[in-house]
Amino acid sequence: MPTITMYATAFCPYCVHAERLLKARGVAEITKVRVDLEPGLREAMVAKTGRRTVPQIYIGAVHVGGYDELVALDRAGELAPLLSDETR
Repeated sequence: MPTITMYATAFCPYCVHAERLLKARGVAEITKVRVDLEPGLREAMVAKTGRRTVPQIYIGAVHVGGYDELVALDRAGELAPLLSDETR
């Protein structure tokens, strides 16, 4: 399974929902980058993703986007292949 990285804050309900969905799909470990703890981390996230909102989710090197995009991938049947692709 590829590395899952999620830019998040402590009190973000969408971050919690994203984590629950990923765990329900078999993800055991999520690397969380807490952008509320260090302003520089949020700046790095914005530079990398072009977005200011959290969560911002990466599956391997693929930027999935936020919670809405994650759910859309799941409903379209495209999340499982991303999670099982070991080449990412």
